[in-house]
Amino acid sequence: MSLLVLVVDDSMLIRHTVCRFLEERGYTVESATNGEDALASIRRSMPQLVITDIEMPRMSGDELISQLKGSSETSHIPIVILTSCTRKTAVDARADFAIRKDIDINDQLAKALSNLLSSTTVSRSATAGQ
Repeated sequence: MSLLVLVVDDSMLIRHTVCRFLEERGYTVESATNGEDALASIRRSMPQLVITDIEMPRMSGDELISQLKGSSETSHIPIVILTSCTRKTAVDARADFAIRKDIDINDQLAKALSNLLSSTTVSRSATAGQ
């Protein structure tokens, strides 16, 4: 059984890049284009990890994180943020890991997965293919 990861970003290119990276490493991936769609997806199937952009239409990543961290059903889900902002923000402190879009996303994703997902099976999957 593979780990379910939800990727949330309004940029089709970023979503595709992140989803492909995860799928190539054996993860099951769902995607959403904004926070509202992400919450609907989470209600259908509970992911073990959420990777989200911050600046999105309809519901921002900051609002999504507030919803997830404010609910006992979802507060345990690790959150990785994708951001174009080069300086640390208040949102960074609420996420488990931050990935900067202007730096090699694949290397940062591998590091985030390695740091956040500590089980032996997940760690092997995260580093496979590097």
